[in-house]
Amino acid sequence: MAVLLTCKDVRLEYTSKELFRDVTLGVNTGDRIGIVGKNGDGKSTLLKVLSRRIEPDGGQVIPSGNATVGVLGQTDSFADDDTVEDILASARTSAYVWQADRKARDIVDELLGDVDPTATVGALSGGQRRRVDLARILIGDWDIVMLDEPTNHLDMGAISWLADHLKHRWRRNEGALLVVTHDRWFLDTVCEHMWEVHDGQVDPFEGGFSAYIMQRVERDRLAALAKQKHENQLRRELAWLSRGAQARRSKPKFHVEAAQELIADVPTLRDPIELKQMATARLGKQCLELYDICVDRGGRRILSDVTWNIGPGDRIGILGENGTGKTTLLSVLNGTLKPTLGHIKIGKTVKFATLSQNLSELTDIEDDVIRVVLGRYKTYYMVEGRKLSPTALCERLGFTRDEINARVKDLSGGQRRRLQLLLILFDEPNVLIMDEPTNDLDTDMLAVTEDLLDTWPGTLIVVSHDRYFIERVTDNQYAILDTHIEHVPGGVDEYLEKLTALQQAKAGRTQAQAASAGSDVQPSGEAAGLSNAERHELKKQVHSLERKMKSQRERIAKAQAALEDTDPYDFEALAKAQAKVQAAQDALTELEDAWLEASEKLEG
Repeated sequence: MAVLLTCKDVRLEYTSKELFRDVTLGVNTGDRIGIVGKNGDGKSTLLKVLSRRIEPDGGQVIPSGNATVGVLGQTDSFADDDTVEDILASARTSAYVWQADRKARDIVDELLGDVDPTATVGALSGGQRRRVDLARILIGDWDIVMLDEPTNHLDMGAISWLADHLKHRWRRNEGALLVVTHDRWFLDTVCEHMWEVHDGQVDPFEGGFSAYIMQRVERDRLAALAKQKHENQLRRELAWLSRGAQARRSKPKFHVEAAQELIADVPTLRDPIELKQMATARLGKQCLELYDICVDRGGRRILSDVTWNIGPGDRIGILGENGTGKTTLLSVLNGTLKPTLGHIKIGKTVKFATLSQNLSELTDIEDDVIRVVLGRYKTYYMVEGRKLSPTALCERLGFTRDEINARVKDLSGGQRRRLQLLLILFDEPNVLIMDEPTNDLDTDMLAVTEDLLDTWPGTLIVVSHDRYFIERVTDNQYAILDTHIEHVPGGVDEYLEKLTALQQAKAGRTQAQAASAGSDVQPSGEAAGLSNAERHELKKQVHSLERKMKSQRERIAKAQAALEDTDPYDFEALAKAQAKVQAAQDALTELEDAWLEASEKLEG
C-alpha cells in the first residue's frame, strides 16, 4: 500500500463560513472512499481541494510522485461546438487512443450507446452531456478517480453497471476512488471507507455506508452528545439496514449481531395492515383501476396493454430505464395525460398530490417567508399519534429557526425539495405520487424523509433510480419492460435480471437479422434493410430534429425567463407563464421522442 495523496492541516473559508479547519487526510492505493455529509458542508469543495482545483487558505495538498487524478465535477467545461469524439479523444494522456482498448470501448458502448460520436455538445440533452463527461473520465488511465454525484442522470441498470465497473476497475491494492453521492446503495456496494464532512472536520469510518451508520449511532450513543430525536432517526435507519435488503445481501464489515443489539427495542418501520386500514377509511375500497391502457408519444408506443388495480394503502415503486415512460405513466395515473387507448377509473374520494421533479409547486410562493407560508395551514397535524405544528414538522425535516424565517427563493436545492414535500403533505392528499423525490437531498435528509413517509396513511407511488430509497419506502415494485408493466416481487435485483435478459434477447434478434441479411449487411455498420437513399433521408431527418430541439431549448429558456419576470402576485399571469413553459417542454419531449425513433432506425 502506497500513499497517493496527502492533505495536511488544510483550512478553507468560503463566504464567511469555515468549511475546513486543520483537516489532515491521506489517500492510499486500494482506497475506495465514499464522502457523505449535509448539503452545504463542503463535500464537493473537498474534492476540488484534493484535486488542487481550489487552493486552500492554509495547509497543503501534496500528490505523491506522478500520481494522476481524473475528476468528474457536477458541471463540465465543454463548449457547445465540441464533438463527442473529440472529448473522448482528449481523455487519454498518451497517443494510445481509446478505440484500441477493449475496456474503453465497452465503457463507451454502455454509457453512450444512444449518442452519435460526431454530435456536438450543444445538440445533446443534459443527461447525455453528463454521460459523455463520465465516459471521458472512465476511459482515462488515472491513479486516483474522483467522482461528484456520478449517478445523476443514470437509470438503475446504468448505476448497477457503474458500481460493478468501479469495483473491478483496478486490481486489489491498486488505484484509488473518492466518490460523493447521495445514493446509499451505491456507497454500500462500492466503498470500503467513508469520510463524513461536518462542522469543518472530516471524520473517517471503516466499511461502507451500512457500517458507517452503525458506527455513527454507536459514537453518538457513547458520547451522549447527539439529540435523542436525531439518534432515534439513525437507529430506525439502522433497523432497515439490518432487517431489509442490505442485511440479506450480507455486506462485508457490517456486523449484524452488534447491530441487532442496538436496535433490539426499535419497532418495525411501519405496520402495513394498520396503514391499509387507515388508507381505506380515507379512500374507500376503490383507488385507481387501469384497463387496457396504451399510450403513444412521438409516433411510438410508450405503454402497451396496461391493466392494473392500485388499492388504498398500496406502496408502489416503479422501475425502468430512462425514456421507458415512467413519468408518462405517472401523468396517466393522476389524470393529467389521457391515454391513447383504454381507460382509467379513479375513485370518487381520491385526492392526488404529485411531487414533481421541477419544483413548480413553489413558484407562487418564491417571495414569501417560510413562517408565513406555514401559517396558512392547519394549526397541527397528527404524526405517530402526536399533535405536531407545521413549524415543528418543518424543524423535523431539518430546517433551523433561522431558515424558517427566510424567504423561499433563498433556500438551497435540498431545502426547497424538503419544503415542497412538506407543503404537499399539509394538503392531506390520500394518493401521493413522487417523481424522483431524492434529488438534492443528502443522506441524513433522505433518512428523515423516509421516516416521515413510514407513517403516512395513503397510497404511495414512487419513481426513483435510488434503489435504497425505493426498497425502503415501498412494499411492491413494478417495472416497465418493453412497454409493459410487470410485477417484480424480488425488487430491484429481479428487475435488473429481467432487464439484462430483455437486452440480450434484443441483441440476439438483431444478430439473427443481420446474419439472415447475408451479404446485404454492409461492413460499415449500415442498418439492415435500409437503402442508401433511405439512410440519407433518415440522416437528414435526424439533423433536422437536432436543430429543432436546439431551437426548442432556447424557447424553453425564454419562457422560463418570462416566468421569472412575471409579477409574483399576478396569479393569472403566473399560470399563463407556467403553462407556456410546460407547453414548450412537452414540445421538446415530442421532438426528442421523434429523434430517438429516427436514430434507432438509422442504427438498425
